[in-house]
Amino acid sequence: MGTTAGLQFAGVGNGDYGFAPNAAPPDTNGAVGATQYVQWVNESFAVFNKSTGALVYGPAAGNTLWSGFGGGCQSNNDGDPIAQYDKAANRWVLSQFSVSTTPYLQCVAVSTTSDATGSYNRYAFQEPNFNDYPKMGVWSDGYYASFNMFNGNTFVGGRACAFDRTAMMSGAAATQVCFQLSSAYGGLLPSDLDGTTAPPAGSPDYFVNFGTNSLNVWKFHVNFATPSSSTFTGPTNLPVASFTAACSGGGTCIPQSGTRQKLDSLADRLMYRLAYRNRAGVESLVVNHSVKAGTSVGVRWYELRISGGNASVYQQSTYAPDSTYRWMGSIAMDKAGDIALGYSASSSTIHPGIRYTGRVPGDPLNTMEGENTVLSGGGSQLRTLNRWGDYSSMSVDPVDDCTFWYTTEYLKSNGTFNWSTEIVSFKFPGC
Repeated sequence: MGTTAGLQFAGVGNGDYGFAPNAAPPDTNGAVGATQYVQWVNESFAVFNKSTGALVYGPAAGNTLWSGFGGGCQSNNDGDPIAQYDKAANRWVLSQFSVSTTPYLQCVAVSTTSDATGSYNRYAFQEPNFNDYPKMGVWSDGYYASFNMFNGNTFVGGRACAFDRTAMMSGAAATQVCFQLSSAYGGLLPSDLDGTTAPPAGSPDYFVNFGTNSLNVWKFHVNFATPSSSTFTGPTNLPVASFTAACSGGGTCIPQSGTRQKLDSLADRLMYRLAYRNRAGVESLVVNHSVKAGTSVGVRWYELRISGGNASVYQQSTYAPDSTYRWMGSIAMDKAGDIALGYSASSSTIHPGIRYTGRVPGDPLNTMEGENTVLSGGGSQLRTLNRWGDYSSMSVDPVDDCTFWYTTEYLKSNGTFNWSTEIVSFKFPGC
């Protein structure tokens, strides 16, 4: 695939920048800002110069963002982190949960400038149960979050929350508005804005998960002044091409070279992000998940189009060009309409590595181009550790709105709790 390479450098991982993993999976994610790239893994974050890849700050424990704040956000460093960049406001939005003590909290820090090493407005939002697997989206009227809620070990359903973005940018007291779904629905993602064009005035934030051969879409209209006037409507069910979630519904089946240890597909949910873009009135959402593909696993990807506030499937396909297993994807679209999809790749004859594919608007619908290898893994994850991911991150540079930045994990050598990560940037020639 003909993309132009940018930077490629080590993220936070085993032996890099003095770091040693103390948790698994790494929950690798990151975002690109005006001048920096912030990567956050379990349980540390780092700031890099996006022009050179040089380390600017860190790796530092995630909870250092809440030093002096008090409570669980300061004392607990529990991970499940998300690094976001609010492109309209040029602010960093960094978040992790506090769940090793109660009350259960979602800790959110919003930078006061575009410098991730500067000061932050800091918040702790209390949730009624264990707020697992938090995912965040930036929208015009709020910062939106999804959770899988657990009461002990019992799944009680997906939860959708909106945090008051305007208040948080100014450092004022901020509230949340939340809706709790039944246990029939989990693994939701909130739509996350890319590009310089905002959604139409009054647009809801869209939440999506998948069902049986379908996607479910909800609309979240928040009203912070009168919370009781907020609405969370849906789901609208969108039929898609039939699929079977990878590994018999989301379990462990990804092979690796040199070991019988299989890796977790996490195929029971959509993969972060649900990336939204408004291109001159053409509203798109792109998202992916891992599905069975013949004898292996591939990445099912979708582009939804929104017209009159209603979503429909514009194109979809499963990327599985050969018998190598591909999973743990992240997808985004640039300002020209090019789409990039990054993922992990492994088989019984290769160690897990990092690859990506993509398409340009002139390509036939429902197709991706050839594959680019970012990095071939140097080792496999050994006995007793099957967790991988649990997510990766494709983001788009807010300055040129063309350059994609992708980060995920790999191993330099065989082992357990010895993961590394890589950060790579590239762009399409037509952008």
